Amino acid sequence: MIALVTGGNRGIGREVCRALAGLGHTVLLTARSPEAAERAAGELDGDVVPLRLDVTSADDVAAAAATVAERYGRLDALVNNAAITYDTWQGAVSADLDVVREAAETNLYGPWRLTQALLPLLRGSAHPRIVNVSSEAASLTNMGGGTPAYNSTKVALNALTRMLAAELRGDGVLVNAICPGWVATEMGGPGGRPVSAGAAGVVWAATLPDDGPTGGFFRDGRPLPW
Repeated sequence: MIALVTGGNRGIGREVCRALAGLGHTVLLTARSPEAAERAAGELDGDVVPLRLDVTSADDVAAAAATVAERYGRLDALVNNAAITYDTWQGAVSADLDVVREAAETNLYGPWRLTQALLPLLRGSAHPRIVNVSSEAASLTNMGGGTPAYNSTKVALNALTRMLAAELRGDGVLVNAICPGWVATEMGGPGGRPVSAGAAGVVWAATLPDDGPTGGFFRDGRPLPW
């Protein structure tokens, strides 16, 4: 399996790369900084290939797609993990909309842009999978106030998941949104569960069998309310 993971140099993304490589898959570990990608890839065992990729850059996305096409001719799993701006300091009534807009560039438009660019390569796979790393904070069922940039962009990512799943069902592309839970990462802060526990659900979705679910919202392989 050839898998590409965005934001793969740290936290959940790095652990997803480690786990997929440990299963024998070729993993393209991407990061905005080529040095960060190379450093993280060098620390992991298995076939882990560093690749510079800023998901907000159309040029970067096009270059990454060209690289995957040239080297492998297909892509089996796309893990849209990169995310920014867990804005606990603001609420919706007084939110800085520039902060929200910037978050959307990475958290929504980044995965959307990358999926569009890589879709021909995913269609070339016998078992294509798209995994959008989301959050239970995006559940409208349980939503309250706070963290408006993060929550609203993850809600939109969940909506994109549903649309892509419906449109790509006939192509056999399984598309799911995964909540890793509260994980002890740089974004999540201390006190969360181990990174390996959060990454496991992402790996599960990236390696689903052909009769697996699509258009779902899961944590630890179990459905979450939308």
